[in-house]
Amino acid sequence: MFRNIQIAADELPKVADVEWLGMDPRYRLKLLVAGAIAFALVIAGLAGLHTILAIAFRAEEIDVPLALMWLALPPVAVILLAWPYRAVPRMGYAVRERDLLYRSGVLWRKVTAIPFNRIQHVEKDTSPLDRRLQLANLKIFTAGGAGGDLKIHGLSDDVAERVRGFLLDRIGTSVEQP
Repeated sequence: MFRNIQIAADELPKVADVEWLGMDPRYRLKLLVAGAIAFALVIAGLAGLHTILAIAFRAEEIDVPLALMWLALPPVAVILLAWPYRAVPRMGYAVRERDLLYRSGVLWRKVTAIPFNRIQHVEKDTSPLDRRLQLANLKIFTAGGAGGDLKIHGLSDDVAERVRGFLLDRIGTSVEQP
């Protein structure tokens, strides 16, 4: 006979009891470098826009809007430099007996749990900057569409390969060497 007994709220496991594993410390450096590159591109774009507008219009007509654009840059720089110091410590993962947990978020915090029986395949990817810093990302594809997929950024290359191998072993897929 089918039974589905309700569990009392005080008997539910607490996420706070999970021992979270943090991201590799080099991930913060990666975010800082990527932010600096993005900031340099924004400055180059603004400088190009400034030059085009200065040539196309008389300088007096565009001084105020251009000054406002340039004044917006220091707060953007502060945010780009401060964000990794806030975001990376709030990220973490945990591999448990039957599932994988991942947490992230500074303003909007999120905890995702993916049961092993929902995982279809696992992929490790790296960018040129990741390879330089010996980092990797794991993509976990689940049954049921893109809404259940997960990407874990900022793992050391070695840890990413070990987690990938463990997950593939748990879901019954042969482990291929990258």
